[in-house]
Amino acid sequence: MKDQRAAIVAHGLSAGYGSRTIWTNASFSIPAGSFTAVLGPNGSGKSTLVKLILGLLQPAAGRIEVLGEAPTRGNSSVGYVPQGSNFDPELSVRGRDFVGLGVDGHKWGLRLGGRTKVAAAVDASIASVDAREYAERQLGRLSGGEQQRLLLAQALVGMPQLLLLDEQLSHLDVRNQQAIVQLVSEVARERSLTILLIAHDVNPLLPHIDHVLYIAHGRLAMGKPAEIITSDSLSRIYSSPVEVLRDSRGRVFVVGLEEEVSHPHD
Repeated sequence: MKDQRAAIVAHGLSAGYGSRTIWTNASFSIPAGSFTAVLGPNGSGKSTLVKLILGLLQPAAGRIEVLGEAPTRGNSSVGYVPQGSNFDPELSVRGRDFVGLGVDGHKWGLRLGGRTKVAAAVDASIASVDAREYAERQLGRLSGGEQQRLLLAQALVGMPQLLLLDEQLSHLDVRNQQAIVQLVSEVARERSLTILLIAHDVNPLLPHIDHVLYIAHGRLAMGKPAEIITSDSLSRIYSSPVEVLRDSRGRVFVVGLEEEVSHPHD
């Protein structure tokens, strides 16, 4: 059973940059131990929400609590895999060394002690994402799916309580998308993690997620997938007619008057 304490709570939250408002008056609660997909068209403010959670951006109005406190930069209880995480093929750093940067890579200087403990943490993190077979190889020479596993291992090595994944599936083929989502779900269950995964396509996520947080047209709506991804719900969010279709395999397709409506689930 999932822990029903809240990992993230927002009250009347608004976000923007200078005089430009992105979205307003969002109130939601994400239970600890849950898996939430953050969906919406490009430019709707999904990554803005991540910045608020990481303490990189202050609310324009309202408040947000992360793990019971105001968000702070460098919180070791929050793991993060950023958007657009791909590597130059000539990058020579080993996968294992890259994962090790998640322990103290944000600090200046060399590790002065605890090497055995650090090595054990790196080994455990690599094993948890099933990447031992290629962890000694150069990161730039690995496939996209292998790189994503090591990015996940780096985010996990500090034993966070909350894990943010920003568009981690966007550069993967369907097979690797499904494998990564399955892996994230299993690791979250084993470690009692709270997961927020930003995505454009909800279909690889549907068998695993507990909630959808949908951001569009300056609004946020949160609920179970069956509550949010419906014709009525999305029509309200977009203030425009939207139709949600499902095929014989249960895949979701969103059809609307605007290109951006159908794009998240293509």
